[in-house]
Amino acid sequence: MGGGRVAESERYDNIISGDARLHGPTVQAGAIHGGVHFHTSGAAGLLQPPRQLLPVPSTFVNRVQDLAALDALLAQASESRSAQPLIVVTGPAGVGKTSLASKWLRTFQDHFPGGHLYADLRGHAANGPALPSETLGRFLRDLGAPTVPSDPQEQAALWRTLTAGRKVTVMLDNAFSAAQVRPLIPGDPSSLVVITSRRLLTGLVMDGAGFHRVEPFDADDSLTLLTRVIGRDRVAGQRAAAADIVDLCSGLPLAVALASARLAARPAQPLETLARALADDSSRLTALNVEGEITISHTLNASYIVLSEQARFLYRKLGLLPLRLFDPHIAAAVCGRDLPWAQQHLDELREASLLEDTGPVTARFHDLVRVHARARAESDDPPSVRQDTLRAMCDWHLRTATAAQQRITPIQYTLPRTYASSSAVPLPFDDDAGALAWLDERREELMVVLQCAADNAWHDTAWQLVDAMWPLFLRMRHYDLWIRAHEIGLRGAEQAGNAVAQRQMLNSGAIGLVAAGQPDKAAQWYARSLQAARDAADARDEGQALHGLGTCHQQVGDWPQARSHLLGAIDVWQRCGYPRGVALSRIVLGEIALALHNPEQAEAHFTQAYQDLLRLEDAHDATRALVFLGSAQAQAGRYREGRTAMESALAAFTASGAMHWQARALEMLAAGAEHHGDYSDASRYRARAVDLYAITSPRDARRLTPTGDSPDTGQPRL
Repeated sequence: MGGGRVAESERYDNIISGDARLHGPTVQAGAIHGGVHFHTSGAAGLLQPPRQLLPVPSTFVNRVQDLAALDALLAQASESRSAQPLIVVTGPAGVGKTSLASKWLRTFQDHFPGGHLYADLRGHAANGPALPSETLGRFLRDLGAPTVPSDPQEQAALWRTLTAGRKVTVMLDNAFSAAQVRPLIPGDPSSLVVITSRRLLTGLVMDGAGFHRVEPFDADDSLTLLTRVIGRDRVAGQRAAAADIVDLCSGLPLAVALASARLAARPAQPLETLARALADDSSRLTALNVEGEITISHTLNASYIVLSEQARFLYRKLGLLPLRLFDPHIAAAVCGRDLPWAQQHLDELREASLLEDTGPVTARFHDLVRVHARARAESDDPPSVRQDTLRAMCDWHLRTATAAQQRITPIQYTLPRTYASSSAVPLPFDDDAGALAWLDERREELMVVLQCAADNAWHDTAWQLVDAMWPLFLRMRHYDLWIRAHEIGLRGAEQAGNAVAQRQMLNSGAIGLVAAGQPDKAAQWYARSLQAARDAADARDEGQALHGLGTCHQQVGDWPQARSHLLGAIDVWQRCGYPRGVALSRIVLGEIALALHNPEQAEAHFTQAYQDLLRLEDAHDATRALVFLGSAQAQAGRYREGRTAMESALAAFTASGAMHWQARALEMLAAGAEHHGDYSDASRYRARAVDLYAITSPRDARRLTPTGDSPDTGQPRL
């Protein structure tokens, strides 16, 4: 026996620690006089036990961690000694489950003298999975059974009898269900059974199975596989294109192997040609077809056709969505079903390894599965159905974001919404904090939905969604999204011909521009809004534009112009009866007074604004007035009183989830402590502020250094 095989033997012995077991006829004696005769018949007399394990393909790469994980499952099963080791290897189509199981089992083949049995259970074959009796019949014949009963139960009983006392390894490839597997478990507890399946086969938990999920390759392993097939020199000479190819194969070993085979058959073809073909979703699966080989399309179609009709319906719907993650709410919304239905069929897609979990309730497609799901939708569903699916996605996000907006900022006026589809899906939150958390966690998703609405010329949906996202911008300060969203929303309002919506987008977007340190561009937006408001004789919007122009001048330190515009806003709002706007302009006048080192005047503005906003039940802006009031009191020499007010505001901001304003409050507390000579507290407050700014606004985090920028005004939309 070679040295490598000895090493493998020792590794197995280390994994299977415990009492030694003897199998077959055995004699242990100090001395023997005369002959020893064994008489056997039937299967026990089989001269050559079956050796059916698949060869390890030449494309097998790495998988060191996976092999170690299988070793650990074997050791764990051997320690329990309750039943023979039963290991389930799961993962999506093409990820390399069969290759991994074959490689691992071959390292232990000498430890199973009773035979190595293999069966493809055809879990995803067009003509249906193999029946257990079909596989049992072949296994029984392979073990030398002279006759095979026709009754499945008798077959299973004979299988257990023939394998009792016989140490075998059984590989059951492409299993479809736990029920298909159970009759094939051998009768000897020292035998080893390895099952591969695209499905999770969670029912085998009851049989003591251990589970290991195989993940796609990383970029290095994918490149190693490509290099092994087409050669090191060819890859080295076209490194960028090679990297693009493995990236577009998304770590799926089958995809990389097929791409490699296609390139190997075309030695003169530049790698860039295949990279371009793979980059186009409409041709990616076709580009991975190789004559005579099982293709990605074939394997995914095999997984698809065995789904229930409802799961196939959901699969196609999700394939159309431009979203990275899915959850039961969006699945229910685009399918027009309820949450239990969505959860049941999402679980079916997970069980089939067509979806992979990314969190407690979210899942995603592997990139090539996404391409396949979209292709199935485009081939199976008419254009009107596909369009309705996207519209339902946009409407659900608009409806949910609007509900969050009305919960978080109920004092603010919400422009009317229009929906093309109905939905009875419940909201994914039930309080203010949950609503803000949903907006923040889904911010990139909302931007994707916004772009989808714009691309499909659903102009009203686009600007309405931007309007509904206002609490996200106000509380969390994602400036890049704020500005980009309002540019799209403004175009949508213009295309829709809605003058009121245009002014809303101009004002809300300009607030973001000011906060992001772009006062010149913000002033241009406000000037457009001011002219439009005056043309429409809309006093409330006129006041908003004047207020905004005042904040633009405030940010650049032009205090006289800032005061002039703010007083103009107050005058307009007092005449049209909008006290909330008046209070908000008073806050900015108080900030200017603080900047001019006039804390007494600032305190008067903040006190009046705080009282008015409390009366109007605008809790968030009242808290903003309170934190500024505390800062003015600290500057006026009443540090303890001011610190109490600022800490009270900080607690309110923390409870509401307004992370940016938590940071602003901490920054003011730091300034007040430093002014009072309490440098330890100042340092502690400032460090906490920097940590929060680092999440919401890196520019503000840098501003806290001596060479930083000037602060944003944090102004509200009115």
